[in-house]
Amino acid sequence: MAEQQLVVADEFRDANVAGGEDPLSSVQRAFANLPPWVVERRFRADSAAYYTPLLKYLVREKIGFAISADMTKELRACCSAVATPRWARLDTREREAVDLAEVEFTPGDWPRDAWPLRYIALRFTPCQQELFESRGVSYHAVVTNRDELDAAALVRWHREKAGTIEHVHRVMKDELGAGVLPSARFGANAAWFRINALTFNVLTVLKRRALPERFRAARPKRLRYELFTLAGELAVHQSQLSVRVPAGAQRLEEIIDARGRLLALYDERHA
Repeated sequence: MAEQQLVVADEFRDANVAGGEDPLSSVQRAFANLPPWVVERRFRADSAAYYTPLLKYLVREKIGFAISADMTKELRACCSAVATPRWARLDTREREAVDLAEVEFTPGDWPRDAWPLRYIALRFTPCQQELFESRGVSYHAVVTNRDELDAAALVRWHREKAGTIEHVHRVMKDELGAGVLPSARFGANAAWFRINALTFNVLTVLKRRALPERFRAARPKRLRYELFTLAGELAVHQSQLSVRVPAGAQRLEEIIDARGRLLALYDERHA
């Protein structure tokens, strides 16, 4: 749930384990941790999630998804065989044109009696050749089980995932403590990473349920500077000792109000 700034499941792996190695277990834990009032579920991901057991699980659970497909030789041949009139323009960029078309393709181990998947091919055509680089037409594909959206709308929905989980990773690694592991022990580092994920979620609840609207998109660095700092900070500059204090009483009032809101939320959850 990166779009909602919440971490509902995590998996701490060895460095030599690829991202596409068994994504099914992580996805199952993530959906199992959703609150019961979530009745409509969606999933979108890059090609690391193009894993047949995961696709079967999503279809079986009736979870609408859009996933980047591995461009195998068979799928590439299917995309390149599409006739020119079937391609529709999606984007015209500065250096390339993007067209799309629906293709009929079935993974090799997809059950014959299963619901057929929908493959949308994307063709990237350079507007002109580079001086020192010769780049021809390239292809990309998105697989989905959603039929209620047209091809263009589905591709745009799939693209909206970009920069969501990366933002979460950046905040956890650069502004919390997940970027520096505390131990040489795998289990201790896994626990440390989960503590950072829980901290990330607590800050999200704080911003959405207790703080003013202007803090909704604030990162931990800003919260630390504006809310979590001490009442006074000692500083030495040019052999002179000074004390820096918060500017104005508004911050103190916001801190007190946020504390009251969180306490009320806690009492409500544990009543």
